[in-house]
Amino acid sequence: MNLSEIKMGQQAVVTKVNGDVLALKLFEMGVLPGEQVELENIAPFGDPIAIRVGESKLCLRLADAASIEIELSVWKES
Repeated sequence: MNLSEIKMGQQAVVTKVNGDVLALKLFEMGVLPGEQVELENIAPFGDPIAIRVGESKLCLRLADAASIEIELSVWKES
């Protein structure tokens, strides 16, 4: 499943980031394999989206989010 496919409020764990240049930029922003992410906001026309990674909030275009492979979490961080 890709990050562009999750629903509002869902949490997931990053499993892989595809694309060399994009992967480097995302790694620098904390989007690493094993990191928990949560979809927090969606722009009015559906693109971009805002995700929470740790204590940071990032905005990503759906095309970039589609290159991030995730696995949905079954627990909610308290």
